[in-house]
Amino acid sequence: MRTPPARHDTLRPAPPEVVVPARYRHDWALFVDWCLATDHSPIPASPDTLALFVHEHPAALGTQRRRFSAINAVHTRHGYPAPGRTEEVRRQLDNARAVRLERLAQLLVQRAIELPHIGWPSGLFGRRDALLVVLASTGMSFADVARLRRRSITVHDDVLVIITADGHRFRVPPDPETGDNPAVVIYQRWAQIQVFLDLYPGTHLLRQHLTDPTDIVTDPLDAEQARQPLLCPIDRWGHLPHGQFMTAQSVSMLVRAHLSGRAPTRKALPVPTQVDTHTLVESDVVLDSSYYERGAAARRRDHESLADLAAVFGEIEARVDELLTVLEGL
Repeated sequence: MRTPPARHDTLRPAPPEVVVPARYRHDWALFVDWCLATDHSPIPASPDTLALFVHEHPAALGTQRRRFSAINAVHTRHGYPAPGRTEEVRRQLDNARAVRLERLAQLLVQRAIELPHIGWPSGLFGRRDALLVVLASTGMSFADVARLRRRSITVHDDVLVIITADGHRFRVPPDPETGDNPAVVIYQRWAQIQVFLDLYPGTHLLRQHLTDPTDIVTDPLDAEQARQPLLCPIDRWGHLPHGQFMTAQSVSMLVRAHLSGRAPTRKALPVPTQVDTHTLVESDVVLDSSYYERGAAARRRDHESLADLAAVFGEIEARVDELLTVLEGL
């Protein structure tokens, strides 16, 4: 008999005794019975497990909220993350919220698409902010966005997959009508910036790259690169500290600014070409025919004027010697 595959929500063993508050025992028992019947772990339960449970047990909104409270309370009581607090599950519970957030997500993605990705430093800020706005469109909290690392995002079958520090998974699928996924393109643009800085630290070559982008071969991240922040602050000179995370407050301010259309506008500045920065171009100088004669006459005149300086310096040295002799005799 073939062994069934291991489930992703059984990473930690369930505690030997689950203490359930009296008011939640009925709802918790229903959830446990369903989990045992469908080969899911009741504790710790993944958000996907809870979402499936809700789907297979339709009920009034108040009843579903009570079930969520029961499952969350038991998990929190035993030191596990509450599966009912993820954005995916909350949207399933509140249809109005889901519709509202879907409209907001579409608006945020459109804002991200409109941001510049070429030019210095506008393209640098535009690429980072575009990814930041896309991540916010998933419903992820600003704190979770700020804590993401470079290893937190992957692309599978043109679907952007984000896993937060708490293990919550978010997906940004392609547009069902066009089949395109601008979120993947936006992420890859920012990832190219980070790969470029891995190869060429500093902003000098980065300016050239953003002015005239070239394809970059992306290798798998090493351990140190994978731990680096996905999003980092950028100063006005375009410097990106790899090891510094953005704050949740900064993420919130930028998202709200882009959403309201009040984000700071950064114009693309002219960038000198490689030839301009490494080649000294001398200007043409036209000399008249008497240039050398005038120069020779000036040097001769100065030589005659300074001819007596040797005698003057000799007198000064003699006077200094006399003063030193007097001082030594005091």
